Amino acid sequence: MDLQLIKNRFGIIGNAPALNHALNVASQVANTDLSVLINGESGVGKEVFSQIIHSLSSRKHNPFIAVNCGAIPEGTIDSELFGHEKGSFTGAVDSRKGYFETVNGGTIFLDEIGEMPLGTQARLLRVLETGEYIRVGSSKVQKTDVRVIAATNKDLLEYTHKGKFREDLYYRLNTVPIRVPALRDRQEDIILLFRKFATDFAERYKTSPVQLSDDAKTKLIHYTWPGNVRELKNIAEQISVLSKEKNISGDQLTTFLPEHKHSRLPAISSGPGNVSQTEFANEREILYKLFFDMKKDVNELKKMFFDIIQNPAINQHPHVPIYDSNNNMEINPVKELTGNINNNYSQPSTPVILRNDQNNQLQQHIDVEESLSIIDKEKELIIKALKKHRGKRKDASIDLGISERTLYRKLKEYDIEHL
Repeated sequence: MDLQLIKNRFGIIGNAPALNHALNVASQVANTDLSVLINGESGVGKEVFSQIIHSLSSRKHNPFIAVNCGAIPEGTIDSELFGHEKGSFTGAVDSRKGYFETVNGGTIFLDEIGEMPLGTQARLLRVLETGEYIRVGSSKVQKTDVRVIAATNKDLLEYTHKGKFREDLYYRLNTVPIRVPALRDRQEDIILLFRKFATDFAERYKTSPVQLSDDAKTKLIHYTWPGNVRELKNIAEQISVLSKEKNISGDQLTTFLPEHKHSRLPAISSGPGNVSQTEFANEREILYKLFFDMKKDVNELKKMFFDIIQNPAINQHPHVPIYDSNNNMEINPVKELTGNINNNYSQPSTPVILRNDQNNQLQQHIDVEESLSIIDKEKELIIKALKKHRGKRKDASIDLGISERTLYRKLKEYDIEHL
């Protein structure tokens, strides 16, 4: 199908090379049954591409459904997609068909596929591989013939490395990848899109369409558009409704553009002042990990120390003092220890070796387990933090990584007097 006909049919505005390439791929893969993974930031129009693929395929007269995986709770997504039997879980008062059953012969669009739980991913992989699925609470295998088109604004390959997405499912979905370009990568299309939106809103609100000055056009083009086409449409509607003048200057346009300090860096987690319901549980987990890591480090240091003591080569060192059972020091007059020593490192402090003259063997070492009481350790850390910050609860809470309110509660819980 001609590219311009596709644009006219689905209301796509723009001639950016990246956009045209994505449309070409969609039209070429439409008449097959291959799985398609549509990549792109939020607001670029990924769902439109799924509709293009379905409308140009042999399944166009069969059902099409779009499912937002991020909007369905984890506990019910299996039921939504694959159905359930009566009594399979609390609230299942009747049996229900899932989307893979109701859309049989058609196309299902799974938006935000990166938010799908791992258990559901395993079920989906089986559908893609064999066309088989099982309702929740049932043991009967059912067949379906559904084409799956998935979309994501996440880096699914990175998600596979972090264990958040199944690698086998990623490669099964990514049979044909389509990348929809961000609006900032389609600068030549921004003015065309704004003009189209402004005309549409003028017709809706029965007003004259707004016009942009050259300065306003320049600002519009160089804005970062983190919300992409969706954000541009919202800005066009705001200007059409709120602007008293229909000729918009650069300064007037600035009042409608949000001051995004946009960054592609990872988001910073909330500070200690933002208290969540799971804060206390998280604190416990962190303390458990901290104490077990400390225990591991201490035991490794002990083992290293006694390995050094038991190493016969150390006894050849002329500068190693040896103490007998009467605590009298002897000097080892033997030759220096030979070996490769990195001169970039400072010499270690002089080791001390204990010797039992009766059997000429090292005294037996007993590994005594230190106390791992969470309450004792937590109380000890709180007292240390308060002493360090001279009783200032706010500073102590920041140092401990908890909120001031939580610290106050723990002071009362452990009966710690204000330092």
